[in-house]
Formats: sequence, C-alpha cells, structure tokens
Amino acid sequence: MPYTPPDGIGNLRRERLRNARLYFVCDARPGGEDPGPLLRAALDGGVDVIQLREKSGDRRLTDRAAQTFRRLADTYGVPFFVNDDPELAVHYRADGVHIGQDDVTVEEARQIVGNDSLIGLSTHSAEQVDAAAGVDHISVGPVWPTPTKQGRPAVGTDLVNYAAGNTALPFFAIGGIDTTNVKEVLGAGARRIC
Repeated sequence: MPYTPPDGIGNLRRERLRNARLYFVCDARPGGEDPGPLLRAALDGGVDVIQLREKSGDRRLTDRAAQTFRRLADTYGVPFFVNDDPELAVHYRADGVHIGQDDVTVEEARQIVGNDSLIGLSTHSAEQVDAAAGVDHISVGPVWPTPTKQGRPAVGTDLVNYAAGNTALPFFAIGGIDTTNVKEVLGAGARRIC
C-alpha cells in the first residue's frame, strides 16, 4: 500500500522549504562511511534541507542510507529529498524529489509523488529558470565547477543574479560553493545555498 502523508503535510513541507537557507546534498556513503555522523553534524550546523543523491545504483546501500536520512529529517524537522527518482522518493517516504532537466518531466514526477510532496528542479540557464513551473523550488548552477557534475559547464554568478531578479520560486545556488566564495554568491542575490 502506498505511503499517504498526514493531512496538511504538504503545507508544512512548503513552509519549511520557504524558510530554508542551507541545503545539504550527500551520497549514501560519504567518504565510504555511514552518512549518519556527517548528516548530524550538518544538521547541528544549521542545515535546513537534506538530499540523498546516490548514483552507484546499489539499491541495498541506498535503502540503508534512506532510513538514516528519513530518521534524521524527522528528528530535526527538515525536509528530506531523494535525487532523480520520484518512485524512490515515494518508497522512502521522502518529503520530495529533486529532478534534473533530463530526468522525468515535472508533470510525470507530480503524478508519481502527489500534491503533498515537494519537487525541486535543476536549472542551468535563464531559459530554464523562466520555464520552471509546477515545482516548489529550483536549484541554479553549478555556479562553479564541481566534481559531482563533471562535464556540466559552470554558469557563474550571472545566472544567480538572473534568478534573483526573475523568479518568484525559492531557489538554491549550487555547485562549487564553499567558504571562500559564498559571499560572492550572496552578493549576486542568492539567499539559499546548497
């Protein structure tokens, strides 16, 4: 039987997302270790949203990690996203799914996850920012080169500035952002960071 969230959960999820400022993306075994300690440290440090991004295809590994993500999301009261796969998001009782431009369409994702779940969408150009519809947030980037998106050209802070002035959707700047360059991203208009 599919998971059915409690009444009103969609509104609570959307409110938490609107208030979020720091989004943490993590694979199932960061550094070859259990994700629990790293997630706890991130959440204790102020992370507002967590996402499980596992590209290995190892379903047992992903299943175990998803249990940890769900438990810690519940403990800290933050949204939990699954990357790319709406069906896995439903299976893991995630609060939402984050899809890329080449994954399922927003409409297909919405049919799978339902109206109470959140949908995030990656954007890499002004045209994609403008076309984003039917989602709860977008990510804008990669701002700078990042090893997690090899082959994807960096968009720089110009796209962050464009999104800041041209979308009403909550957006998170993502890609290569760290303590040495986050001020530049904030200066371009970002208020939410991955």
